[in-house]
Amino acid sequence: MECVICKNGKTKPGFVTFTLDRDATIIVFKNVPAFICENCGDYYITSEITQLLLQKADQTILKGVEFEIINFSNAA
Repeated sequence: MECVICKNGKTKPGFVTFTLDRDATIIVFKNVPAFICENCGDYYITSEITQLLLQKADQTILKGVEFEIINFSNAA
C-alpha cells in the first residue's frame, strides 16, 4: 500500500509501540502489528487490531490504573 502521508513509500508489515492517553490513564502497547511506511515511518493499524487495543484499554481503565505497559503480542 502507498503511504498516504509521504506519498513516496510503500508500507510493510511490522510492529510498533502505540500510546493511548485516555482520561487519567496512559497505556503503552508494545509489539502492535501494523503496516509501516519504509520511507517516513508512519504506520497504519487495522480496524481489527484497533478494536482489540480499545478493548484492552477499557479493561485497564476499569481497573483504575494510571499507567500501564502491555505487550500486545502476549495480550491478544
